[in-house]
Amino acid sequence: MTEPLFRRIVVPIANRDDATATATALRPHVAGTDRTVIVVHVIEKSSGAPDKASVEQRKRYAEDVFAIVSDGFDDSRISIETDLRYGTDIATAIIDAAHDSDASAIAFTPRGGSRWRKLLTGDVSHNLIEDSDIPVLVLPRPNGERSASEIRRNARD
Repeated sequence: MTEPLFRRIVVPIANRDDATATATALRPHVAGTDRTVIVVHVIEKSSGAPDKASVEQRKRYAEDVFAIVSDGFDDSRISIETDLRYGTDIATAIIDAAHDSDASAIAFTPRGGSRWRKLLTGDVSHNLIEDSDIPVLVLPRPNGERSASEIRRNARD
């Protein structure tokens, strides 16, 4: 028998909005089970440039993000684990977290963003999909949420 993809799933979270969207999108796939969700937040270390916020501020922010996901599964049997990582390559840090936690998959909702921004700063979604040897699941956005490209397209019309 094959192992269920949602047995132990790593869920990378970037910010509060991402936490809400991802928990909402993931919940139907794990509802009614006793699966484990490992919430990963990566604090990006800059290579030489000064950081925008102190490490303590970033840790507090990560705790807020973890709490949003945890609250989204409060009334379920889902086990929530958290993993705070530091790294210069976010996709690599997420993949490392998946290996370290014996994850069966990595799942996320795409955050959008302009093509230029992704080209200049790196596209974490693309790098996860290309570089991971663990299955990567792209979850659809929760009902009613639009991607950044949809919002821009509608603004032009």
